[in-house]
Amino acid sequence: MNAAAIEQRSRAQVAVEVVGQTGSTNADLLARASTLEGPVLLVAEHQTAGRGRAGRSWLSAPGDSLTFSLAWKFDLPLQQLAGLPLAVGVALADALSACGVQVQLKWPNDVLKDGSKLAGVLIETQAAPGGGIWAVIGIGMNLRMPDDLEERIGRTVAAAPWLARMDRDDLMAALLASLAAALGEFRQAGFGAFSARWNRLHAWPGRRVSILDNGAVLHDGIAAGVDDSGRLLLDGAEGRITVLAGDVSLRTREH
Repeated sequence: MNAAAIEQRSRAQVAVEVVGQTGSTNADLLARASTLEGPVLLVAEHQTAGRGRAGRSWLSAPGDSLTFSLAWKFDLPLQQLAGLPLAVGVALADALSACGVQVQLKWPNDVLKDGSKLAGVLIETQAAPGGGIWAVIGIGMNLRMPDDLEERIGRTVAAAPWLARMDRDDLMAALLASLAAALGEFRQAGFGAFSARWNRLHAWPGRRVSILDNGAVLHDGIAAGVDDSGRLLLDGAEGRITVLAGDVSLRTREH
């Protein structure tokens, strides 16, 4: 991929860097956060130590996925960033739809295609010198899924062969443009500006789900979307509750 082409085609005010290989683009940008002067997109052709939520690994094969991180500064209290992963999901869905790929969103940070995971979001934060917070938004997206990699992952995952045939610079520029616009909107209006859009893309509305933490069921009920803070709304035996984002997983259950 070509950094200058991505930067020019996206028309976003974001510096773009492309490296052939690194361990983790998130780790790289977090290590540089104290010296960053503006938003930076770091794209890795291959990532050898990609991370997902709750310490999980993100496995990818060279040329078969997109792995990148975007560092963006917010002058907001940390608690107001709770809905950020969901807003990023909306931005990804918008960009993919414009490219001809329809997806759904799974709370709190997964993009699904045909019911299986196509992309994941990991956001890590660091205090900025002089005030504010740097959010490093890491994204891994499957384009092709070789059988041996799916076997290593250990579950069915989605791929998007149509995206794999696109010019990579065009695809990355489209994703960056959508992300930059969404992050600017989030900075001004918070997740409330995204909640209705997220709910329209919700993968499991009205489905019975369980909220798990390290395999233990914390809550069980009917998924009813999210509120304006990004909390999951769950209708259970004792009424509606809100579930905060955290080290939990969402699993469908049979009625």
